[in-house]
Order: sequence, then structure tokens, then C-alpha cells
Amino acid sequence: MKHILKILSLVVAITALWIGLLQSSVIPRSHTWLLPVYFVVSLGCYGLLMVGVGLMNFPTCPQEALLLQEDIVEAKEYLKQRGVDVSSS
Repeated sequence: MKHILKILSLVVAITALWIGLLQSSVIPRSHTWLLPVYFVVSLGCYGLLMVGVGLMNFPTCPQEALLLQEDIVEAKEYLKQRGVDVSSS
């Protein structure tokens, strides 16, 4: 619930800033109308950047990989005992 309140307060603050810029003549009106579009595009770029950074820093877990391989061998043996063909072609 706290996270939703943070997001809503941020949206309200950005909306208030945008409406304030529309009412004042600090920035030309033609540029002010495009600010939400710029914001959405910037948010999308930030999201893609965070996904890319997360993929580049993805941790490798060699111990977990060994445990997974052991589980695979165990599952193949179990299925072979039950008469299921699990040989790789």
C-alpha cells in the first residue's frame, strides 16, 4: 500500500507541475503540451536501461548449476526405471 501511495503522490506532483507550466508562460505552450509524451518516452528508456543493466549483472550460480545437473540425472534415472525413454538424440 505504501508503494501505491508513493506512486500516486509522484503522479500528482508531476501533474501539478505540468498544469503549472501550462498556466504560466515560462515554457512555450507548444512545448508544454509535449511534456507528458517526453515523460513516457523517458520512462520507457529508463525501463529498458534497467533491464539491460540487470541482464549484464545477472549473477551466475555455479553451485546451483551443479545441483540442477544432479537433479536432471536423478530425474532421468527415475524415468528410465519407469520405462520412459529420455535419451537425447
